[in-house]
Amino acid sequence: QVQLVESGGGLVHPGGSLRLSCAASRSILTIYEMGWYRQAPGKQRELVARITSGGRLNYADSVKGRFTISRDNAKNTVYLQMNSLKPEDTAVYYCNRATSPFPTYWGQGTQVTVSS
Repeated sequence: QVQLVESGGGLVHPGGSLRLSCAASRSILTIYEMGWYRQAPGKQRELVARITSGGRLNYADSVKGRFTISRDNAKNTVYLQMNSLKPEDTAVYYCNRATSPFPTYWGQGTQVTVSS
């Protein structure tokens, strides 16, 4: 079982930026497609960004042009750079393998709150 630990969340004003990190307990990034998910209160978890083992990127329409997913294979870490944040981006953010259906096991996530 790979452990995934998310960090970097916080409170930010609309228009601000945050960089989330996801550290994996072992080397998986070159094997699996990885993604960043989020879940807002009362809403279903959604996949907002993913990166394939070959480095291809894909984004949900709601974050396209504002969020950037990347990875550092040497550090077993996946990042999510979030710019031009909006109140509707408020959610708990998780990283995990990008699979369908969604994975069963999850880390604790990191809270992102966008508010003035």
